[in-house]
Amino acid sequence: VSDSRVTFQSGYTRPLKFRRHQLQQLWRLLDENQDAICEALYKDLHKHKNEALLAEISTSKEEINTTLEHLEEWARDEKVTPSMVNQDATCLRRKEPKGSTLIIAPWNYPVYLVIVPLIGAIAAGCTAVVKPSEVTPHSAQVLTDLLHRYLDNKAYIVINGAVEETTLLLQQKWDHIFYTGNSAVAKIVMRAATEHLCSLTLELGGKSPAIIDENANMDVVARRLAFGKTYNTGQTCVAPDYALVTEKGEEKLIPALKRAFKDFYGDNPQESKSYGRIVNVRHFKRLCDTLMQNKSGDIVIGGQADEDDLYIAPTVISNVARDDKLMEDELFGPLLPLIRVTDVDDAIEYINSKHDPLALYVFSSNKKFVNKVLESTRSGGALVNDTLVHVMEGNLPFGGIGNSGMGSYHGKESFDAFTHVRAVMIRGLNPVLEKFNNMRYAPHTKQKLTLAVWALETVPHFKKGFIAKYIRWIVLAVIFGAGYRRYSS
Repeated sequence: VSDSRVTFQSGYTRPLKFRRHQLQQLWRLLDENQDAICEALYKDLHKHKNEALLAEISTSKEEINTTLEHLEEWARDEKVTPSMVNQDATCLRRKEPKGSTLIIAPWNYPVYLVIVPLIGAIAAGCTAVVKPSEVTPHSAQVLTDLLHRYLDNKAYIVINGAVEETTLLLQQKWDHIFYTGNSAVAKIVMRAATEHLCSLTLELGGKSPAIIDENANMDVVARRLAFGKTYNTGQTCVAPDYALVTEKGEEKLIPALKRAFKDFYGDNPQESKSYGRIVNVRHFKRLCDTLMQNKSGDIVIGGQADEDDLYIAPTVISNVARDDKLMEDELFGPLLPLIRVTDVDDAIEYINSKHDPLALYVFSSNKKFVNKVLESTRSGGALVNDTLVHVMEGNLPFGGIGNSGMGSYHGKESFDAFTHVRAVMIRGLNPVLEKFNNMRYAPHTKQKLTLAVWALETVPHFKKGFIAKYIRWIVLAVIFGAGYRRYSS
């Protein structure tokens, strides 16, 4: 860890040429080792190769492509127009790396959620210590081996371990910590960061709702909802956690979901090669206990489970009470409670009674319906008429609000997360201009104050008269009029 700080302070990672080369190496790591990465993901999560390639590898490679394309632009100093009092100065927003950073990754997307924050750290010119999740040991081992082979080991270090090692890492001084996981551990990370007044990015989760208009096309809604709920077996931080729908809408949604699950995984999802598994016994039992302890509603789809295979079927529970066990914590699995609401206002009121979610989904072709939901709720992100895919859009920031996270990343936001914008003003030593500075030097007088106020303050637009507001257009009109008259004569 100390080596990471020493390397950064030496300026080793600052040159753009170095950053660009490391990003190219990271792309090669993913491109040249797809089979090994996919094999590790299958061993850990029973993740189908299609899901592994699309959700973990291709999206990461595209993040690298975008960063390489725009790196010089993002890292370039930005000139700022100075105010009247500083007209002789050059004002810059200088992009500087935050320093020695720590990236703590989760187990649900164990490759993508290491690589994408690391892209931001490299692009910004930081050093990074990466802590993969011990819950997915095969993926952690592959990443450890590959990162050591492809990246500069003076700048980028992988440390494996569990709670003890993570605790020791958090006791060190960092310039930025990037943590992805749950809110309980995030509070521990945040307390550790306060010891060194370290900046943070917290990518968490929560119960992300889906509001469904009863008049929506339920066959399309069901397929997209089923996709979001069973992708990675529901072990996704932005998976739709529950759905809010009227009783009339529920009657149409349930048979549509049955058809969607059958189309995706056949009559028995356990036999489908496309359906994943729960990551370990602890999380399997957590999900089963939650389902068994739930007192309300009816299991209308699925419900089957096999501990030896870590299999839980895609499961839909209708008419779940709002205060029941299924509605307490983020489910993080293939269980979908349906909550009955009277109308969209009832759905909005329920969502606003809970913590702000990481994602919010709205299914409707009615623009007024959609706008009402978006204007009346808060969430880290929102997606209309689909699930999950907003995460793959690198031109949109991804992050939470409140209990669902702090800060954002993806694309330029990843670069910004690891960058300190340093305000720089450069002035000359011109003795003539120095006379203008007399108004701020002692001894203070009323005349100096009047001059200083005049230089510092501008008249707000709403206080300006007609001529002051539109002086530019008036001058242009006079010039144009004079020219037109001359041309006409």
